[in-house]
Amino acid sequence: MRVMLDECLPRRLGLELRGHLVTTVPQAGWASVSNGELLALIDGNFDAFVTVDKNLPAQQKLGALSFGIVMLRAPSNRIDDLRPLVPRILEALASLQPRQVVTLRLDGDEP
Repeated sequence: MRVMLDECLPRRLGLELRGHLVTTVPQAGWASVSNGELLALIDGNFDAFVTVDKNLPAQQKLGALSFGIVMLRAPSNRIDDLRPLVPRILEALASLQPRQVVTLRLDGDEP
């Protein structure tokens, strides 16, 4: 699966997502691009977008996107806080569908 990591996530998280082709927003040259423009750039080029931006669904129309979104909830965006979510991220990526938004947090899923 082609996975885009948001710029607010550590690049090292991509190394944890074995079996997937992971690119970060800065690696793609899209740092500081607005959310709406970023989603348009990801659309058709990636299968999944991983972020900690909890406001994304409220701010953007996600219904027509060709990729799914995995939103992470952790105490911070540091790799040590995110690493415990890696098994669940991998599980979510295995079944993620276009337009689907999956929220993962350390103590369980949010609605």
